[in-house]
Amino acid sequence: MATAPVKALSPSIEPRLRPAISVRVLEHEQVAWNDYVLSHPHGSPFHLTAWKNVVESTYGYRSYYLIACEADKVLGVLPLFLVRNLGGRALISTPFAVYGGILADSDEVRDSLINGARELGHSLGVQYVELRNSHEQQCSGLDRIERYVTFVQELGAEEESILNKIPRKTRYMVRKSLKQDLSSEIVSHLSGNFLDLYLKNLRRLGTPAFPRKHFENIFKFFRGMVDIREVCHQGKVAAAVLTLYFRDQALPYYGASDPAFSALAPNNFMYFDLMRWSGANGYRLFDFGRSRKHGSSSYEFKAHWGMTVRDLPYEIMLIRRKDLPNYSPTNSAFDLPRRVWSALPLALTRAVGPALVRLFP
Repeated sequence: MATAPVKALSPSIEPRLRPAISVRVLEHEQVAWNDYVLSHPHGSPFHLTAWKNVVESTYGYRSYYLIACEADKVLGVLPLFLVRNLGGRALISTPFAVYGGILADSDEVRDSLINGARELGHSLGVQYVELRNSHEQQCSGLDRIERYVTFVQELGAEEESILNKIPRKTRYMVRKSLKQDLSSEIVSHLSGNFLDLYLKNLRRLGTPAFPRKHFENIFKFFRGMVDIREVCHQGKVAAAVLTLYFRDQALPYYGASDPAFSALAPNNFMYFDLMRWSGANGYRLFDFGRSRKHGSSSYEFKAHWGMTVRDLPYEIMLIRRKDLPNYSPTNSAFDLPRRVWSALPLALTRAVGPALVRLFP
């Protein structure tokens, strides 16, 4: 595999490595990086340079994509972004995403990338470096943030086999939803119906709204790897989900529903419809995504689908900061702001939200 043209780290932050391995900052060529991500078992869509383009184009954050090479062979990668949140400057792998962290061929390469990230963090004067690992094999022995889990399910091509893996109570709700006057439509562009529904859901949860440009850039840079599924009842959208497709995986990433249709179980219909469509079209893993452990509504909903639950071993490397950060909804300091936000007019949250969401990457 040909390596990408890259820019060496400055001498002040060049990690001390054995001569055969170099860690550099990716500059222009993105093909070698993406080829490596696609070939690595722990790669994700958020490791691809498409996500780099989304974040840079939407929020203006600067990226530092570290690539480890031996001669002309790529041995590992680490996508990093310099962001500014409520605690100051930080390096995050990766912002606005549930997965990130190091992909490497060996522990030695992983350690080389960690050293590069540490020296980069000191050079940039950040408070900490955050690695959103999805698997234990990515971990480097840093401080752990064990706040989240993810839900995954293997898919088959047959609808009945998918249905039979679902626990009895949820399977009942799925069958009930299939008897309602619900239909689904797949769209390959940013849908105004999805956007309106999703932003209303964020306001109800007390969460700042993403800018429209965020979703426009996802469709721009993930062309052919993203769609929106709308579930309708008598001409009105009851639920919608934006899904990313990566290798043989389907990842429903942004989902929302209208509470007015809850009696029809549109969420059960939508996710089962996505699972059976994905299975029939060659996708073999359904990644239901990240949820906070126990107590969150998304965790409770996903837990009833009988999927494999896997801890997400996020790690923090403290640089200037002395204690572990927590900018998640589990921090009680955000309880009052969330309640206030959920009571604000929708137009105001749409106008102000994009400026605030940058502080919670």
